[in-house]
Amino acid sequence: MTATQIERTGRAAASVSEEDIRRALGAVFDPELDEPITDLGFVRSVAVSPGPEGTQAVVHLRLPTSFCSPNFAYLMASDAKDVISALEGVDMVVVELDDHHDSDLINAGLAADAGYRGIFLHEAEDSLEELRQTFRRKAHTAAMERCLTDLLRKNPGLAEADMGTVRLRDLPGGRNTDALLRRRAALGLPGGADSTVLVNHEGRPYPPGDVPMALRRARATRISIDGNAHFCRGLLRTRYEGSGPEQAPRPEGAEAADHHNLLPITVKEIHP
Repeated sequence: MTATQIERTGRAAASVSEEDIRRALGAVFDPELDEPITDLGFVRSVAVSPGPEGTQAVVHLRLPTSFCSPNFAYLMASDAKDVISALEGVDMVVVELDDHHDSDLINAGLAADAGYRGIFLHEAEDSLEELRQTFRRKAHTAAMERCLTDLLRKNPGLAEADMGTVRLRDLPGGRNTDALLRRRAALGLPGGADSTVLVNHEGRPYPPGDVPMALRRARATRISIDGNAHFCRGLLRTRYEGSGPEQAPRPEGAEAADHHNLLPITVKEIHP
């Protein structure tokens, strides 16, 4: 088992429950699927126990396959350790990734606080922050598309070309708009009511003639994320029996579900 002792000198120990730990883990997102690891069922177990200077927490994570990208795996495990370590009253944190081909490497690196490049050395082509930024942009693109597609569906008189002039104030309140505002804030994009919705990564609106293509590219990004989410959720259910109920319903659709039935098979030809 790997462990890192977090010094809390002089601080009064507070009680931290398993529920507190799981709530904190809800802020850790799969960078590719843009969903909390708690909703995806990636948290395998959480154990807490009293220590001499606070709560000791041991968390095990799991992923849909043993060959999930190591940088994604490290990012989620590292973020999990960070959010738990930040809780008042936590004295020791152990986060381990189970059943991954790089589990030993990642777990040892987490215990040593070696960092992304310290763990993967020359294999770490980009910094972790560059990796995060890439996925923040993808998440923003998908969130933008969800909002504009909702608007098009609710207003049949609108055309794709009209989406270039839509402002944040034109979007209805709700989950998708809230998500878009969070994604914009993460990228440092303006979130005022007069801000244009369809913008590039630098926050610049598209020329009118480019709007339909920009929206279609955004749609391709969103569909890719939804498809990967569907695939990964299903793989996790297959890999870990009983993990399905630990996955939260996915309002965006593409939800893998145990109740899906196979198509009925009819034998059309019978050979004697």
